[in-house]
Amino acid sequence: MPLDYTVHPRRTSLVIVAVFLLFNLCYHVVYFSNDENRRSVHVPIHASATLARCRALDAKPGPPEDFYARNVSDRFQTGTKPVVIRNATIWTGRVQGLEVLQGDVLFDGGIIKHVGTISEALLGEYDDLVSVDAHGAWVTPGIIDVHSHLGDEPSPALAGAQDGNSLKGLVQPWLRSLDGLNTHDEGYASSVAGGLTTALILPGSANAIGGQAFVIKPRPTVERSPTAMLVEPPFNLNRSHENDGSPPRWRHMKHACGENPSGVYAGTRMDTFWAFRQGYETARQIKQAQDEYCSKAVAGDWASLNDQSFPENLQWEALVDVLRGRVKVQTHCYEAVDLDAFVRLSNEFRFPVAAFHHAHEAYLVPDVLKRAYEHPPAVAMFAAFARYKREAYRHSEFAPRVLADNDIDVVMKSDHSAIVSRYLIHEAAQAHFYGLADNIALASVTTTAAKVLGLDHRIGYLKTGYDADVVIWDSHPLALGATPKQVYIDGIPQLADPFTVEKPAMAQRAPKTPDFDQEAANAVKYEGLPPIAPTRVKTGTIVFANVSSLLLKHPRRELYDAFEARGSSEPGIVVMEVSERHTGIVCAGPGEECAYSLAADNLDVVDLAGGSLQPGLVTAGSYIGLSEIPMERSTGDGPMYNLLAGDPPSIAGGPGYLPKAVDGLMFGTRDALLAYRAGVTIAVSPVYHDGAFARGLSTAFSLGAATKLEMGAVVSDVAALHFAIGHGDVPSVSTEIAALRHVLLHPPQGDGEAWYKKVVDGEIPLIVETHNADIIATLITLKTEVEAKTGHTMKVTILGGAEAHLLADELAGAGIGVVVSPPRPLAYSWDLRRVNPGLPITNQSAIARLIEAGVTVGIGPQGTSGMPGLSAWAVRNLRFDAGWEMLNAPKTISKATAFALVSSNIEKLLGVPLDPYESDLIATSGGDLLSFDGKVVAVISPRRGRVDFFD
Repeated sequence: MPLDYTVHPRRTSLVIVAVFLLFNLCYHVVYFSNDENRRSVHVPIHASATLARCRALDAKPGPPEDFYARNVSDRFQTGTKPVVIRNATIWTGRVQGLEVLQGDVLFDGGIIKHVGTISEALLGEYDDLVSVDAHGAWVTPGIIDVHSHLGDEPSPALAGAQDGNSLKGLVQPWLRSLDGLNTHDEGYASSVAGGLTTALILPGSANAIGGQAFVIKPRPTVERSPTAMLVEPPFNLNRSHENDGSPPRWRHMKHACGENPSGVYAGTRMDTFWAFRQGYETARQIKQAQDEYCSKAVAGDWASLNDQSFPENLQWEALVDVLRGRVKVQTHCYEAVDLDAFVRLSNEFRFPVAAFHHAHEAYLVPDVLKRAYEHPPAVAMFAAFARYKREAYRHSEFAPRVLADNDIDVVMKSDHSAIVSRYLIHEAAQAHFYGLADNIALASVTTTAAKVLGLDHRIGYLKTGYDADVVIWDSHPLALGATPKQVYIDGIPQLADPFTVEKPAMAQRAPKTPDFDQEAANAVKYEGLPPIAPTRVKTGTIVFANVSSLLLKHPRRELYDAFEARGSSEPGIVVMEVSERHTGIVCAGPGEECAYSLAADNLDVVDLAGGSLQPGLVTAGSYIGLSEIPMERSTGDGPMYNLLAGDPPSIAGGPGYLPKAVDGLMFGTRDALLAYRAGVTIAVSPVYHDGAFARGLSTAFSLGAATKLEMGAVVSDVAALHFAIGHGDVPSVSTEIAALRHVLLHPPQGDGEAWYKKVVDGEIPLIVETHNADIIATLITLKTEVEAKTGHTMKVTILGGAEAHLLADELAGAGIGVVVSPPRPLAYSWDLRRVNPGLPITNQSAIARLIEAGVTVGIGPQGTSGMPGLSAWAVRNLRFDAGWEMLNAPKTISKATAFALVSSNIEKLLGVPLDPYESDLIATSGGDLLSFDGKVVAVISPRRGRVDFFD
């Protein structure tokens, strides 16, 4: 009997729904037919999501098509008012950085609405518009740093907050710099005050692959979180984003080759590159598995996939994305050997390299860079920071220019805090000084930097639709000491009540920099080690023509311009007689006044083209002359014994041990000769140390001498007695003060006894290296105590002095001088946390404050991360440091005062017994030492009885 099926309409519907749900829960059935067979394929329920994921694998990063339709930035902060900057000189970044407009910039909602001439009708549409009159000032896009450790290695440098490097393995692409981004870094506000608006925060370079990097804007956010600082974070940041068809956003990965990963892991370059290849092979296999899986899925071959899931590995997914061309590879590489090896790696695994960072030898091998996969990497580099380790030894200040001439994109970067990113614009300015075209130099920290980050669709230009990251400058941004008058990030002003000074008219143009064509060619010809000793040595009668100023020392060591009394603005001449027996000025003034001096035979005439004669500079605060490569111990004098770590052996002097730096001097080092070519003729260096309390007896010597035995090579065997005191030292500060008190009042017997007595008697200075105001206050009382007990007046100088401005009046009253080194410090450590940041945050610099209080002040080199041991390279920049102070404090620091900061005052404070009539003179063409215009052409040295020329 057949079954009787009774179908009820309502039940039928329920059955159909139930079957449909079960069908969708389990699988779809798809039929394929042909002449030979008929079969069914089970399609997983996640098929559509899988296919979408597969299609997205090859999507390239970039902005969505409607990006410029936005009216409000994704980083807009509610309550931000619209702003118009009127009457500006606008460097837009367009047309290869050659476009300069006179007009206005309007921004609202965190984005730029208009650039150029803006009608009043348009402005009238805004009710709460803030109008800023730039009075013709330069306005540029915000400064972009493609290599920074802001936040991950914060200031002050406290051990519990240092997250720059992981030491868990050579290859760790799964790490993220964002996870260590400290929001309390003192460096954020400092950097913004220098015009910085965007930075790529990289992991350190201890690893071959150190992890993922993230782009931030360093302004405070309402949320106060690291995530709120990000610019276009990748969509998969927390793996919860569902693809909506938008292009992916760029990611960044830090790589490193050379000494750092090799040294940390006690390996070699061969080990590092094998680690690279292992890591990339792992990623390649995952990528291949994904591609094969997707190939079958797209073809509908679900049967072959069975119940397989999409192949992926959380640890390696970022490196797989590198192979898919979705990650900007940022690679720390110095030497040709590393650059070549990494280019081979890029071709082996077929991934592009965004930029080589540091890349000190890249200018020597541009053709190697051009062989990299897909496109030549940019080179992100320093201007002059070099020779601190072997890898950096062949760097040239002409490298940016040479690379640009070879069509390689050049980016200047900070490696904050190696170079303080507040002064990143100064890196670009130095590159311009040494020959990089002004448009390329400015682009190197704006448009080109944005391109390297893959963000040139929103930052790096002043264009409609771009982020409102804007800087108003007090001078041309490449002028010496250029300082922001205001900085906007996302349209928000960052400087509350900024302080400014009026800069001279000449500072409103790009500097007319010297001709270094020959020097740049030699840098390449000699593979980074060109001859840098003087090219000619002359004696006899030498005439310097077309001299605009002659700055000399008075016998009381005051500086004065010998040409000012003439009452004429016309260039004059200076006639010199040069011999070992006597060297000096025969006549100075208009040509007709010196006619009798021009009758001599065999005159050597040097046209300075409006240049100057000025005192040779003197440096203190580094260990120049005590090593060739500071991080290579085999190239230097080596560290001294630490008196507080146990008595030195008796053969070295026992408790009376006081080594003399003169015994360990090295002449002809490259840093010394480069400084000499920059007008620094004398250095005062103490014995090199490894954090020792006592730092021995410093010596004053000539940076231009070839050997110690040359006439005038050693200016003074012993200049001063040096100590150092700081928090965090072992033993304690109180112990160090007790030890200093004891050796001054009760000198230990031995070789050092006489020198301690000379200090107490005021015959040689006591130099104490410290930054902290509390320690300085203790030293003031200690000086009073010792003088009261001995009846003698001591000469005491503070070296460092980052917080000395807090005790300016007290220091002046105690007769204690200060050598501020570095002159523009960051709060590197706890002892420097109360630095005076100067313009535009405070109305005067620490140096100006000390001078106004009556303190005798000198300045040391800017250096690196506040570490004097790595400051020798920066001695050559003393001229710029002094000029910078003059330009930013014109009411306090005259030209004569600026020169004194780096010449006569150093001699006074460091005990250099130099007769003013024996002082060196520097001849510069085209301008003076305190500007980007002057080029050193000769050093006139009465003490050495010669004139050294640099042809």
